[in-house]
Amino acid sequence: MSDGTEIGIESRAQQIAGESSAEVAAAGLTEPAIETGGELSGPPPPPPDLTAAAFFDVDNTLVHGSSLVHFARGLAAREYFTYKDLARFAMAQAKFQLTGRENSDDVAAGRRKALAFIEGRSTAELVDLGEEIYDEIIADKIWPGTRALAQMHLDAGQQVWLVTATPYELADTIARRLGLTGALGTVAESIDGVFTGRLVGDILHGTGKAHAVRSLAIREGLNLRRCTAYSDSFNDVPMLSLVGTAVAINPDADLRDLARERGWEIRDFRTARKAARIGVPSALALGAVGGALAAVVSRRDAK
Repeated sequence: MSDGTEIGIESRAQQIAGESSAEVAAAGLTEPAIETGGELSGPPPPPPDLTAAAFFDVDNTLVHGSSLVHFARGLAAREYFTYKDLARFAMAQAKFQLTGRENSDDVAAGRRKALAFIEGRSTAELVDLGEEIYDEIIADKIWPGTRALAQMHLDAGQQVWLVTATPYELADTIARRLGLTGALGTVAESIDGVFTGRLVGDILHGTGKAHAVRSLAIREGLNLRRCTAYSDSFNDVPMLSLVGTAVAINPDADLRDLARERGWEIRDFRTARKAARIGVPSALALGAVGGALAAVVSRRDAK
């Protein structure tokens, strides 16, 4: 049983993880390109809804299965480590998904293996590997239903962010390939573009995700009551509880029970059946007036 000191250290590590994730994600933002001449092709972009955003968990919410396992498969195929290592990692991930709880030994072993893998490698190498493995494996694992929900928020002029324990470099690749705003992910320390083998804070999960979302909201001038969050896991309740609209996607048993208790929307893309289907999340349905007002204020003025 952990004492208060250990709990306090873990909580602080999650806060650091969340704040550093938001800092890295905000730094990676780029302004959309502006058309400078010629005729515009396609419909005009929607007016920006500057104070609303959507936050999507990745594993089993947007991507079928674990993005880290898919990434590890690609690395094993490139002989970065063995398939025995992959099997061990996949078993730990499966145990976590089934129980909703992380085994401390599994977490420690997985962290050591991951950090040993990246130590001394360039951040550019990890980005390149993520690009290749996304094309080979992950692109075919995207849930079309969740992708459509993300697109609805984009079409409403809202920011759309991934929030995941996956390393930032891989999470950002997924976000960019899907045309999303960006990603909040686990931040590994790097100096001069080379990984040191240490994390900044901790793996981004649980309360860390909530810290990351809150920190990003402050940076981007978002009103969390007008934001929406999506997840499959009970472990993400801190993030889901932070926003005005929570949606359970392909939920585990505990999250499904809590969603029913709290009246959260539930969508299940694992079968043809859609549970508690509603045309659009309520944050979109109710946010048109607020979005129209927010559109007259620039993002910098809103900060």
